[in-house]
Amino acid sequence: MKTMIHLITLKNWAREQIEEVLDLAADMKKVPEKFQDAMRGKVLVMIFEKPSLRTRVSFETGMCQMGGDAIYYDMSTSPLGMGKETIHDTIRTLSRYVDLIMARLYEHEKIEEMAKYSEIPVINGLTNFSHPCQALADLLTVRDHKGSFKGRTLAYLGDAKNNVTHSLLYGCSKMGVNIRVGCPEGEDYSPLPEVLSSALEAGKQSGASVKVTHNPFEAVEGADIIYTDSWMSYHIPPEELEARVKALTPFQVDAKKMALGAPDAIFMNCLPALRGCEQTAEVIDGPHSVVFDQAENRLHTQKAIMVKLLEEA
Repeated sequence: MKTMIHLITLKNWAREQIEEVLDLAADMKKVPEKFQDAMRGKVLVMIFEKPSLRTRVSFETGMCQMGGDAIYYDMSTSPLGMGKETIHDTIRTLSRYVDLIMARLYEHEKIEEMAKYSEIPVINGLTNFSHPCQALADLLTVRDHKGSFKGRTLAYLGDAKNNVTHSLLYGCSKMGVNIRVGCPEGEDYSPLPEVLSSALEAGKQSGASVKVTHNPFEAVEGADIIYTDSWMSYHIPPEELEARVKALTPFQVDAKKMALGAPDAIFMNCLPALRGCEQTAEVIDGPHSVVFDQAENRLHTQKAIMVKLLEEA
């Protein structure tokens, strides 16, 4: 019996698996009509505990473009969300109805439990620990704009104890992209040690360097890609805003930091973005910004993820 393949984090995905998804996504982006029947007769259920724009619309659009259907399932109005049904019973039931499950949740443990009991592929649409779909779209964006991964350097600035940073550490280190994380000192803003350790090990295999620094200018110097994310992720209480703004303002991506990158450096943010916080308007709306190419690539990579997972199921 085959082991069911899920996308929960990129930690356990081999470089070859990532390359296959990126190559398929690039093909889908170039010749979408070739895949218009790739999901004919297939159904995706999308379980949402966290709000979303890009995740919901890109997955739903992707299924429609490939001839399939998508069902939006709001946890807040469901027996699962109200504590009247277990994850075990919900997932075992859904496995009899649909072909794929995508879930966007708060606690990472919930997506792991879903994968444990599921008889069909489960895709992590985001948890507080990991955002693999975003990292795959980011890698496609880097490849689109830079041509290859080898020798490229991505600098991430800001709050680094979050799902995006963790996923970038896994993805970049596996694909040979040097990654420098610039963040404030202290465990509240730093990547989890186990993620960093895994990225360092993967970097040894791919030739990528992995570094955490508390100097934002050191992080961005000569970088090909400068990346940032929200200072106030969904799980952070509003009363922490003032303290976080004070700690993170030195890591704001502004024109001065962009100028320290490579002359043709690109700016990335997974969105949503607040101008004047994690980056200035001058940067995100300027000529180096590729944030909407990045957002578009969520569609192409997620289509590729779904097709690949069903091929392996």
